[in-house]
Amino acid sequence: MIYTPESFILFSMEKQSLDTLWFKDAVFYELHVRTFKDSTEDGMGDFPGLISKLDYLARLGIDCIWLLPFFPSPLRDDGYDVSDFYNVHPDLGTLEDFKMFIKEAHKRGLRVIADMVFNHVSVEHNWFQEARQGPSNPKYNWFVWSQSSKKYSNARIIFSDIETSNWAWDPEVKAYYWHRFYNHQPDLNYENPEVREEMKKVVRFWLDLGLDGFRCDAVPYLFEKEGTKCENLPETHGFFKEVRAMMEQGYRDRILLAEANQWPTDTIEYFGDGDEFHMVFNFPLMPRIFMSLARANRQAIVDIIQQISNIPKNCQWATFLRNHDELTLEMVTTEEREFILTEYAKHQKMRINLGIRRRLAPLLDNDRLTMELLTALLLSLPGSPTIYYGDELGMGDNTYLGDRNGVRTPMQWSPDANAGFSEAVDPEYLYMPPVVNPSYHYESINVRTQEKMPYSFLNWNKKTIAIRKKSQAFGRGGFRVLGSENEKILAFLREYKDERVLCIFNLSRQPTFFHLDLSEFANLIPVEMANDTRFPRIKAERPYFFTLTGHRFMWFKIVEPHLAPPKSFE
Repeated sequence: MIYTPESFILFSMEKQSLDTLWFKDAVFYELHVRTFKDSTEDGMGDFPGLISKLDYLARLGIDCIWLLPFFPSPLRDDGYDVSDFYNVHPDLGTLEDFKMFIKEAHKRGLRVIADMVFNHVSVEHNWFQEARQGPSNPKYNWFVWSQSSKKYSNARIIFSDIETSNWAWDPEVKAYYWHRFYNHQPDLNYENPEVREEMKKVVRFWLDLGLDGFRCDAVPYLFEKEGTKCENLPETHGFFKEVRAMMEQGYRDRILLAEANQWPTDTIEYFGDGDEFHMVFNFPLMPRIFMSLARANRQAIVDIIQQISNIPKNCQWATFLRNHDELTLEMVTTEEREFILTEYAKHQKMRINLGIRRRLAPLLDNDRLTMELLTALLLSLPGSPTIYYGDELGMGDNTYLGDRNGVRTPMQWSPDANAGFSEAVDPEYLYMPPVVNPSYHYESINVRTQEKMPYSFLNWNKKTIAIRKKSQAFGRGGFRVLGSENEKILAFLREYKDERVLCIFNLSRQPTFFHLDLSEFANLIPVEMANDTRFPRIKAERPYFFTLTGHRFMWFKIVEPHLAPPKSFE
């Protein structure tokens, strides 16, 4: 069955209700089909395998799955080098398998967004192969060509560890072609209206199959202009506003999520006036979370949120701790970058480009309390949180694998062979080897084992996500920092309609005593949300005292006395 816009809207109204702001309350979960679950014993994850694990994702409590690229590709950049935008890579299944996956996900109340690589294609894409026939071919002007490699010289080289130029020589055309990433990924020429219309057609194709939106890859780089850095140009914003307008006409409950790793003033521009991207990844915030943790000081987090808090009401930040790429440090100062690298990536093999290629647990030395602290912070700061597959278990990484593959190893389902990811007889068939480092070995860090342990990190994540879902203040509420003389403490209020949630985090390893001025809530009751425990009544003109052990947090509802649980003390 092909999902038309009309049939999908009907489905949404029946099953999920047509809520165009659903993304504000959602918890996103990023996964790679290729490394999630193999159903054919060929060592590659696939859509049928993913379907078999949808119940797990529903139990975890996530709302929306984000798929890494699944299109046909030579896989020189793990699928970001697309060779056909209108199909599924044969390793992962068929188009019919994809349709069945969307149907089964929606049946469980799970939405799905997918990576769309707008900026470039693979050198093996038919468009580029036709372009190589020369200027007489209609596809020639679908790419950016030059007789000189000095053009657009102000543009930075993004993959600085590997590439030495943004231009690559094509011996057949006898000209240079432009690429902002790897030299086997020629950039599309968005000055050409045919390119813009074709990419809109690609968007409509997948939306018509029921996809709930796109995570748009590398959006700042679509256009080039001499004398600029070739980033964040007005024409780029103009194109995505066209895509948004198209979606508003026929796909009003679908979303566009921007990957724009830029300085705060540039990042925030991708919301437009509420008419461009629905969501933007909060790259300015992410490294400053790790900085505040290392310094045991809230200021870096507070400062950056104050800079980026004013966004359109129909928009939302997408927050994250880790993902499939390196922990990027491009948009911090040189001094801040060196500090973070020294704290979190002491060995050179942990670094790549201007970032760190490590998963969350290894970054935090596998310290359970710190993992809980940052995950809770992710779930309570303004924005919709994104969890990277396996981080809910505390999965490790393999820094000996090339590029960023060390954080893209198979999902660890069980202590069985191949981590339960695949029943391939020969482990050498596996797309990537599972983690066997003793501290993170799949025999101990896996879904089956942790689901049976009431106090495992996985079950802690399930419980904490469920608590978050009880209050829309986390997804839609305002954000207000509460001052404390103790800078180790980050305390803030999330307020929405009649809901008030107080979030407190001890960023240091030491037990900390502190007080907050809660007098505006005199006579109300703080109720600790994890265990629904009533705390003493707030009194006027008196500070409210707390003690938190190292790297601990607490969430409180602040409610009228008649809504609080029975008294245990006061």
